[in-house]
Amino acid sequence: MPGLETAHGGIPFLTDFVVILGAAVLVTLVSHLLRAPAVIGFLLTGILIGPHGLGLVTDPDLIEAFAEIGVVFLLFSVGLEFSLERLREVGRAFFLGGSLQAAGTAGFAAAVLLAFDQPVPLAIFYGFLAVLSSTAILLKLYSDRREIDTPQGKLLIGILLFQDFLMVPMILLTPALAGEEGTTAGQVAARLGFGTLIVMGVFLVARRVMPRLLHAIVATRLRELLVLGALLAGLGMAVVTESFGFSLALGAFLAGILVSESEYSHQVVAEMAPFRDVFTSLFFIAIGMLLDVEFAVANSAIVAAAVIGVMAIKALVAGGSALALGYPLRTATIAGLSLAQIGEFSFVVAQVGLVTGLMPASAYQVFLAAAIGTMAATPFLVRVAPAIGARLQGLPFMPRPKPVEIPEAKSGTGHVVIVGYGVNGRNLARVLRSVQIPHVALDLNGDAVRRGRADGEPILFGDVTRREVLEACGIERAAVLVIGITDFRAVLTAVKIARSMSRDVHIIVRTRMVAEIDAITAAGADEVVAEEFESSIEIFTRVLEKFHVPPNVIEAQAKVLRGDSYLRLRGPRGAGRVSDAVLEVLAAGTTAVFYVTEGSAADGATIAELDLRRRTGATIIAVVHGETPRTNPPPDHRIMAGESLVLVGSHSEISAAFDLLEGGREETAPSPSPS
Repeated sequence: MPGLETAHGGIPFLTDFVVILGAAVLVTLVSHLLRAPAVIGFLLTGILIGPHGLGLVTDPDLIEAFAEIGVVFLLFSVGLEFSLERLREVGRAFFLGGSLQAAGTAGFAAAVLLAFDQPVPLAIFYGFLAVLSSTAILLKLYSDRREIDTPQGKLLIGILLFQDFLMVPMILLTPALAGEEGTTAGQVAARLGFGTLIVMGVFLVARRVMPRLLHAIVATRLRELLVLGALLAGLGMAVVTESFGFSLALGAFLAGILVSESEYSHQVVAEMAPFRDVFTSLFFIAIGMLLDVEFAVANSAIVAAAVIGVMAIKALVAGGSALALGYPLRTATIAGLSLAQIGEFSFVVAQVGLVTGLMPASAYQVFLAAAIGTMAATPFLVRVAPAIGARLQGLPFMPRPKPVEIPEAKSGTGHVVIVGYGVNGRNLARVLRSVQIPHVALDLNGDAVRRGRADGEPILFGDVTRREVLEACGIERAAVLVIGITDFRAVLTAVKIARSMSRDVHIIVRTRMVAEIDAITAAGADEVVAEEFESSIEIFTRVLEKFHVPPNVIEAQAKVLRGDSYLRLRGPRGAGRVSDAVLEVLAAGTTAVFYVTEGSAADGATIAELDLRRRTGATIIAVVHGETPRTNPPPDHRIMAGESLVLVGSHSEISAAFDLLEGGREETAPSPSPS
């Protein structure tokens, strides 16, 4: 095409793009081998190939274009995840934790800079930059560590979402701080008010117009039309907001929110994922290109001071915000250290400050170097944060929780400690209460603790990784400890501490991942229930029932597969033949209880009339009427509906007895002998 080709027939844009992609693939592979987040790999790629590195890409306009497009897609993807439903899930962390962290970080950073005689507008602007943390890095790290659903994971999601939302007013306020013409306080307020009206309008459109448009697009069953529609929504809204004097990023963010409120948002996210990943990587690569390595080395002392200062302020404020919300010190420490880096959206705000003249070019280079330094330190901080939190929490001056009053078990066998008062914890507590087994629950979710106490449950707010908390739950005299939380490292610590405090307590742990079974067992757990395998067992049980496989065979299969911590499911090719093991189990004897209902074969018949032993091989060893058991019942005992029969026999004999007993009344008496 005319205007695109050079004298040598090449396309400069395509050449630079190929260089960027090739370097990104190479560096990202190295980052993966080193277990570093891809974002850090992209930043290093930009530093390596940029004008201040090897100089493979030197066009500043091209670099800026890549960064701008990357920001648009990055903000669009964040808007897609910024749904009202997700906001409700982390509401307290979003509104309270986010506001405390943002106000505290901005205020603290600004106060420090004012002490070094920085102008007030610049100090406030630097406070803005310090507030934001990296959503991309933290979500990736916590997802890889399977800690998204942990207390610290949910807290981080709430604070990060609040920070992402703050980026919009920060962008609007930056020109006013720069003293641009037409940016008086009243005009800024008017622009913010206008922006609020736009947001309100977007939500109205999202609830009325967008679902119909997306429904019409989806009804065509044309995948490419959905992709084009999503691209049009993101880029189109970006252009619209820019025409009103706002940034492209703001429009992309609003477009993402608009689409997220439709029932097809998950499909849009799936279709947009490749574009988001490509252009987000281009954004971070472009940021790396902008860093002047020589300047950063020459001013290494200033950069190091900025890195240490920013991370210290952010960790202290974020940790303090978590403590203010009632989280224990361990969780607050993890959250504080995790949020200590400068985020990707700070680059967006910094670009605005650079363009408006508020931020000097030299300060911008210091910011870039410090931001990349904090990002590079994040994986290490996330990895060591639990250990640091545990050490701080174990200091002797830390307050000790008050013991919970636990009723003594009638049989003197001890009580049950339930760690995690979620769905499983509540169900277990309900069952234990119905059968009058004493128990105490433990959780880090304040709302769950309040609900439990309102229901009359003995429940304690505390961290199971603390010895003092387990003492308050009476772990030394407990019969069973059930751990149902998702924080793997907390589970390991809790199991080790509980086992050191009581050799007799039976520890049952629920885990989602099969890979965690061996470590939890080695820590001292008696039983580990893996959700992955239990769902598999439940599925095959229902399939076998559909094909009328005898219940005793199904139960035997499940027993074998659960044995030795699911060894046959985890080992190579099943670690041996399951069928042989099933036959061994079936050969063993067992007991079972049959409840007699009206119309069953046993209803109204005597034990002699049933002749169960001759007909099936199973033997009735007891009859339970109400709360009264009668062992070795006589042959003339007449069985009535509502009674329970205790049977003994092999699995096959028990199965045959159940088949006979569940039959109609006409099957009870044996056939008369021929005369």
